[in-house]
Amino acid sequence: MKFYNSIGPNPRVVKMFMHEKGIEIPFVEVDLMKGENRKEPFLAKNPAGQLPALELDNGSVLAEITAICEYLDEKFPGGSLIGMTPEERAETRMWTRRVDLNVCEPMANGFRFSEGLPLFQNRMRCLPEAAAGLKAIAQDKLAWIDKLLEGKEFLAGKRMTLADILLFGFLDFGAAVGQPINQDLKDVAAWFERMKARPSAAASA
Repeated sequence: MKFYNSIGPNPRVVKMFMHEKGIEIPFVEVDLMKGENRKEPFLAKNPAGQLPALELDNGSVLAEITAICEYLDEKFPGGSLIGMTPEERAETRMWTRRVDLNVCEPMANGFRFSEGLPLFQNRMRCLPEAAAGLKAIAQDKLAWIDKLLEGKEFLAGKRMTLADILLFGFLDFGAAVGQPINQDLKDVAAWFERMKARPSAAASA
């Protein structure tokens, strides 16, 4: 297998997931800043032009971080970060969906359409007029998650899952690009510090 890596929160989520699982795969670095992901030969690997991507031993390529992480979770032995039962897996997927749609996507596009506009304006359709609203949506949903985290160690209770890794990766990225965590969200802030203290957080940075 080969892991096509770059800067950014998406590759980091998979790297943190792999570290938590004890998985080591050779990396191929792709220069996102120079747009190597939007050119051949990378487009032959992932026509979406996005990172990361995972090339399997049979030559096929997986993209999309949730698909990559679920594949790795099933492929490698050890404790599961998705779930050991149908109920646990469903709960993880529910939280992953909530985090991805409600926080990660609006936060990332809020960045792409504002601070990241010089990098992204020639690579994708950008809507600068939507940036402030998207950032506000991410913060609104984070406040909603804060209420749901009350009395819990992780999003799924006592289990640390892919959903936690996904949310951490994007909140850490957001803090670096002008979208910090509102410290009034006490449960989110405490959860974030717990995640930041994990060795996988430093290893994947």
